[in-house]
Amino acid sequence: MSLAKEFKEFISRGNVVDLAVGVIIGGAFGAIVSSLVKDVVMPPISYLMSGVDVTSWKYPIVPDAVDAAGKVTKAGVYLTYGNFLQASLNFLIVAAVIFLAVKAINTLKRTEAAKPAEPPAPTAEEKLLTEIRDLLAKKT
Repeated sequence: MSLAKEFKEFISRGNVVDLAVGVIIGGAFGAIVSSLVKDVVMPPISYLMSGVDVTSWKYPIVPDAVDAAGKVTKAGVYLTYGNFLQASLNFLIVAAVIFLAVKAINTLKRTEAAKPAEPPAPTAEEKLLTEIRDLLAKKT
């Protein structure tokens, strides 16, 4: 089997295509949730904290080098833990939204599964046996 044919079979499998679609939608969903956190959730929190921007929080390991005129000559080294807090908040919101979505989908699946299934149609053999039974019942 040629490499091109194997690749074509691999790529045309449903699982690979489904995975690719899931990754693309997941990336787009991540952008939506990031915007939700940055543009909707964080402004009220920042307002409640007197306008503090969490992403600006940092701890200096080595401060900026400043000359006599007050000009920064060498940038310092900082632990930007505010970015970490923002990313953690993004993660928690994404996890909560996904949890609620999966919970809703599972609830819908349970209601579909709870519906009673129709009994299967009798097979040809069962129909024949029913006819024989009915004939024997008429003779007696």
